[in-house]
Formats: sequence, C-alpha cells, structure tokens
Amino acid sequence: MALITVLFLTILMTILGLTMVVSVNSDMMINGYYGNERASYYAADSGINIARQYLVNQLYASVVQTSCLGWGANAVAGCTTPPLNATTAASAALSNLQSTYSGSFTPVNTGTAGGSWPSYFMLYGNASCTTGVTPSGTTSTLANVNGSSLITSYSFNFSYTLCSVGRGAALQRTAVQESGTLTVNVHSQDIPPPTFAGYGAFINNYTPCSGYLVPGTFSGPTFTNGAWELGNSGAYIFTNHVGQANSQIDYWIGSNCNKSTASSYSGINVNFQQGLTLGAPAVPLPPNSYSQAWAAIDGLGCGEATGPSCNSSSNGNPPTNAQLNAYMKDVNGNSYPATGTSSGVYLPYSGTTFGASTTTGSGGGIYVQGNASVVLTPGTDISGNLTQIYTITQGSTVTTVTTNPAANTTTISSGGTSKTLTGIPDNLVSNPGSTTPSTMLYVNGTITGLKGPGQGVPAIQSNAMITVAGSSNIDITGDIIYSVEPVSLSATDTLTAAAANGYNASATNALGVFTASGNIQLSSPYANQNLEVDGSLAAIGQTGTGGCTSSTCGFTVSGSINTFNNVGGQIQSNIFGGNMNTENTFFDQRFTNWTAPGGGGFSPPWFPSITNNGSYTPQQPTIILSQQRTSWAWAPVQ
Repeated sequence: MALITVLFLTILMTILGLTMVVSVNSDMMINGYYGNERASYYAADSGINIARQYLVNQLYASVVQTSCLGWGANAVAGCTTPPLNATTAASAALSNLQSTYSGSFTPVNTGTAGGSWPSYFMLYGNASCTTGVTPSGTTSTLANVNGSSLITSYSFNFSYTLCSVGRGAALQRTAVQESGTLTVNVHSQDIPPPTFAGYGAFINNYTPCSGYLVPGTFSGPTFTNGAWELGNSGAYIFTNHVGQANSQIDYWIGSNCNKSTASSYSGINVNFQQGLTLGAPAVPLPPNSYSQAWAAIDGLGCGEATGPSCNSSSNGNPPTNAQLNAYMKDVNGNSYPATGTSSGVYLPYSGTTFGASTTTGSGGGIYVQGNASVVLTPGTDISGNLTQIYTITQGSTVTTVTTNPAANTTTISSGGTSKTLTGIPDNLVSNPGSTTPSTMLYVNGTITGLKGPGQGVPAIQSNAMITVAGSSNIDITGDIIYSVEPVSLSATDTLTAAAANGYNASATNALGVFTASGNIQLSSPYANQNLEVDGSLAAIGQTGTGGCTSSTCGFTVSGSINTFNNVGGQIQSNIFGGNMNTENTFFDQRFTNWTAPGGGGFSPPWFPSITNNGSYTPQQPTIILSQQRTSWAWAPVQ
C-alpha cells in the first residue's frame, strides 16, 4: 500500500510540475509578446514626436531672419517679401523628413536616449495614412511704420499628418498616426527709434530682484538695460515685443524672486503677445538736456550732438547768461540780464542766426528761469482759430503765452502788459528738415506743478506739438489730456479712425515731458485718486555731475494713485517704488513713424535721442512656434 501511494503521489507531482512548466512558459511568451508590443508602440509614438520636432526645426530654419521693421512693397531691401514662403517651406520640410526617416527603421535609443529600451521607428505612407505637411493659412498684422503700412507680424499655419510604425527588439510592429497644426509666428523686432518716444516703456537701471513692476497693460516697444521683474499681484499684458539686456527675467511669487529664461512662470499672469527677447544689446542714453534749453532759443538745439550744424561755441554746452541776454526778452521787451536772474519768462522776439541756420518768428519756444508751475490749456481766438495757452506762475507773478498757428502769432501777457509777436515757435530739425510749428517750454529749475484745466478736461490742442523740459524735478499734479485721443485706450491700442471721432491721421498734436537730472513726480488731487497723462514722459540722462543719481531720473508718486493711465510712453533711468494700484500705458502708435535710427520721425519736438552718443545692433525677428494636435490613433499594423 505504501509503494502504491508513493507511486501515485509521484505521478501527481509529475503532472503538477509539467502543468507549472507549461503555465510559466505560456506566461513568459505572453509577457514577451506584450513587452514587444509595448516597445513597438512606444517606438512608434516616439517616432511621431521626433518627426514633429524635425518638422518644427525645418520650418524654423526656413524663416528669413533679416532685421526688418516690417514687410511689404514699401519696405527696405530684403524686407519687401514675407519672411517665409509657406509653400516652399512645407515642400522642403516634407522632403527632408521623408528622406531622413522613411524607407528604413531608425533606432530610438541613440544620443541622450542611449540607455532606453532598444526599439526602432519608420515613417510610412499608404492608403490608410500618408505622412504630409501643407500650408493651411496665413494671417498678418498691418501697422503704420515710417508712414507706410507694413506688416509687422505673420502667423503661418501648417496642417500635418504623421504616420509612424514602431518595432521592438523582435519583429512585432505597431503603428500610430497623428494629425494637427504647426504655427510659425514671426514678429519684426523693434529696432530702437531715433528718439525715446518710440518706446512704450524703457528703464535703464532695473537691477535683478529689486522689486516687481506694477501690474497693468503695457503697449508699444518695451525695453530695459536691466531685467524685467513681474509679480503675482495682478495681470500683465504686453501688446508689443518686450526686450531686455539681462539674460534672465525675474518672477516674484510673494517675497521670493525667481530668475528664469522662460516667458512664462507658474503663478504669474503675464501675456507677451509679441514675444520676449533676453540678452539684447543695451540702448545708449541721451547725453544731457542742453539741447532742450537751446531749442527754446533757436529752434534747433545746439547741444544735440547729432543735430544740424550750430555755432561751435555753444555746441554741447548750456546757454550762457550772455547768450540768453543776446536773444531772449521778457513781456516788457527787456533782455535777459547779462549777470543772470532768479526768475522770469523769456521769448526770442525775432529771428536770430546760428551758424548756417536762421530761426523764424519767435524762435523755438519759451525759456523760464527759476521754479515755476505750468497749466496747459487749449483755446480759440475770436475767429475760431485753435490756440494753445501756457500759464506760468512764479510766486505772485503769472505769465501767459498763447500760440496761434492759424494767425501766425505768439502773445505774451503778464501784469497788465501784453505783446503779440509775429510768428510762432518752430522746430527746425524736424524730418525731413522743413519748419514745423512746435513749442519747447524749458524751465531752468523745478516745475512745481504741471497740469491741465481739470480732471478729464483737455489740455493739449489738436494742432499743438509741445515738449516741456526742466533742469530738475517735474511734478505732474493733474490730468494732461489731448483734446482728441490719437489711439484707442484698449489693449489693441490702434490709431483712432477719423470717422469715429474726427481725428485727422496727419494731425501733429504731441506732448513730451523730459528731465535729464530730476524725477517726474505723479500725484492725483482728485477724489477717485486717478490720473491720466497723455504724452511721452522721460526722466532719463547720463550719470554724473548735473545728471542722474541713484535717487533721481525716475518716476515717483506723491500720496497714492488708484489708476494711472498714460497715452504715450514712460522712459526712465531708475525705477522706484510707488503707491499705485494699476498702471496702463497706451502707446501712441504715431510714434512708430520713424525712418531709420538717427533719421527723425514723428515724436514730441526735440525729445531726447537714442543715437546721440552710441550705436546699437539691430535684432533679427522673433520666431515663436506652437503646435496643436487634433487627432491621434492606432493604425493598422504595417
């Protein structure tokens, strides 16, 4: 019985052993087949990703990267055609893709993926799926550049289909296919314009991790010779290209400053609508404000290093008491004191000659000696002609100056005395060189208050081109608004149509505010604590004696401001903290009308120039690529 039992158990154990061997062998075969199937699947999917990125690289390489302000028939040589021929680029990209990845299997585990599972992929085409790429539409953005309508950005769309078959170490194969759209966005880089008015925002010194920018909408070319810093307390919208000299941008999360080379960051609400460039060439600064002081006298600005030829004794130097005495007079016809004075308002009464250039009428503008407050008011004469009124207060002395382009007169009044001069202030360095009615109001001292008549009330007449410059601080103490807004106050910031509000696209109304050694201080006297200033505002200059320090040449806030709207741009050497909730810059698109660096263009008269004492390197267009997958599926095994 024992022997029979042992034999029975031996037979049973043998059967169980054979069963286990068969089961394990079957599991091993199933796992092997599954592993090969997964390896071939991942190889096919990796092939899709490799092929898609190859297409992106090919399309990127097809973009002509010539530096252009815009593209079109009226553009300069090399920029008359679009930067990308979509049909040619698609054909070349597909041909190169197929010659590289079709016809034979390509290993996936190469290069940095050398340690991955051995697998291969190959692109294919048959009745069920054909690899291909075709242009599917192009959109463009038209802008006013140098007085011409040029395309400043393109969006090229390409429809693609990729068919990939993968193979693992064995011969088992899996195929996948993907369809979608590749988009190539090309934006013309904003080459620095001849004056700083061509910037919506410019900051010279913006030290990394020194404090983030007030949230808001920022339009127009935007640049800093430092690093932009953005926080998480609100949304940022940059409608034009943004550039900086520093190689990293800073993102603030609470009190933590995070450096990055990316144009987005988790927790930061920012939209760079036309791209971000890091590590760009620095922009040189204007030398001083001497040219603005001279512009009030001669209409030229003899201190401007790149301006027309001036008397060598005055070029690059401020006007002396003797020179002011020779050319400037007050309301009573008295010359500027040869020994100097502490206050007074002076005009050049008649034409004066400087080198080869002769002023006309009342020269370039108004020269104010000493601290003063200024109110800007639009007006009309008895005939209905548009006038611009400047009310200048120094202590108890109030002086008004009224310019009347239609009547070609300038009237100065003070203390019951009034004198009307034939002619109006002229800009003799305008592009292309013809005389343009413009006014320089130069205050050799502190502007203790600069404003219009009241909140929401126009201050700048539609035919007035004005620059207000000071040798020290400029306190803006109320709204300064154009009588007709040149641009729409929105994120699109487009030129206002004539049919909508009567705006004349050729009108020359403009305001510039400039100090080369002081601060521009903003304050709101209104109950809602809002403030609007139309015009390009610049507190910028060289560092040194009589120039900028670490605590000057920037924007400060007196008290608190709820919302600050600026129609123009803000340019500063230094950035300071201010009690302000929201800041919106609506760039004046007319200031994009420049010819070439140093060539002039539309801007506030005698505004500080970029090319006075240095050069720059034009930048190539910004190229941004994106992709959208519309379908993905397994395909029949090939």
